Amino acid sequence: MRERQTRREWILKGASAAAAGYVAQSSLLRAARATAAPVAITRCKTYDPGELVPTLNKLFDLLGGLGRIVKGKTVAVKINMTGAPGYRLKYLPLGDTHYTHPNMIAATLHLMDRAGARRIRVLESPWSSASPVEESLLLANIQPRDILHAAANVEFENTNYLGRGKKYSRLMVPFGGLLFPGYDLNHSYEDCDVFVSLTKMKEHETTGFTLSMKNCFGITPCSIYGVGGGDEPNEEPKGGRGLLHGGGRQPPKSALPEKDPTTPRQAGYRVPRAVVDLIAARPVDLAIVDGIKTMSGGEGPWAPEPMSPVHPGVLLAGLNPVNTDAVGLSVMGFDPMADRGTFPFLTSDNMLRLAEDAGLGTRDLKRIEVVGTPVNEARFDFAALGKPAGRLRFTGSGNGPAAQ
Repeated sequence: MRERQTRREWILKGASAAAAGYVAQSSLLRAARATAAPVAITRCKTYDPGELVPTLNKLFDLLGGLGRIVKGKTVAVKINMTGAPGYRLKYLPLGDTHYTHPNMIAATLHLMDRAGARRIRVLESPWSSASPVEESLLLANIQPRDILHAAANVEFENTNYLGRGKKYSRLMVPFGGLLFPGYDLNHSYEDCDVFVSLTKMKEHETTGFTLSMKNCFGITPCSIYGVGGGDEPNEEPKGGRGLLHGGGRQPPKSALPEKDPTTPRQAGYRVPRAVVDLIAARPVDLAIVDGIKTMSGGEGPWAPEPMSPVHPGVLLAGLNPVNTDAVGLSVMGFDPMADRGTFPFLTSDNMLRLAEDAGLGTRDLKRIEVVGTPVNEARFDFAALGKPAGRLRFTGSGNGPAAQ
């Protein structure tokens, strides 16, 4: 027997459906209007400065030159030093596997200095540490002086805690946020004119891939968003960002609470949303991807997948991190239009889709101009390396992924 509805119930149901339709339509409109900026690709086989510096310079010239971005500016460069420096893959240098290579950092800083940057600040939140970034570099057998001497007015800061600032900078998410409405960050991410994400091309156990967007997950201080916090920030941070991964607790009272504590306590839901919030709150002005040498199977030597060192021999750069990562994901052999349940997003939401829905940039390759080396010529097929069941390779045809 059909259940009868009162007029009030019918109106409420209709209003709810209309609201859901409005939200969906708004999301589609934001996605359609999302930024589409050029992305540059070049081939580069080695980290030898004789090859790397002119190749990087060409990469930046394809985007209109570094001068228009950094001249006269204070530039903050977030590098990628994922995990403790004691982790090694086959005893290789960390820059050949999962850290941004030191020569890549030095070459980028040298070209920024040549382009007129006033001050360059190299930022990272080293694993479980409030020690200077230089200490972590030395533990990784990387000489900080090689980076410090690459340009004039270079300095490091560990952004895993309060650091040299007198207080945390609260950066709000313009669209309201997916996980938090705003984030308390080290002052360095506010006290700069230009923010650069200088990252490594890798797969990722939680989010499927890590490029310029996921690198910004590391701008959150573990003193607030780490595993050892309490009612107040812990200025001697230990461990990783368990609060953002699993949501087992709320941040200290001094920080903004989570928008909805009833949402899934699952890293594949939370981490992509945190990343999107962060690149909206602290926009990336220049995204640079080091894909000369890296590793397959995960973001570091601790990943559970079979891992191996690989040599894609490619560099990418773009003025929008969503566009850059969409092209980068295609270079890796994956489909940027894929979603949860399709490799590499088997247990995670696609952060590119979430960012596109928020209007931060398009992931649609048909809308993104690629300059320099074509994607098909630069492609290094990460998806084909392990060939586990369910992995999919993106052909770049625009018709979705093809089974491998």
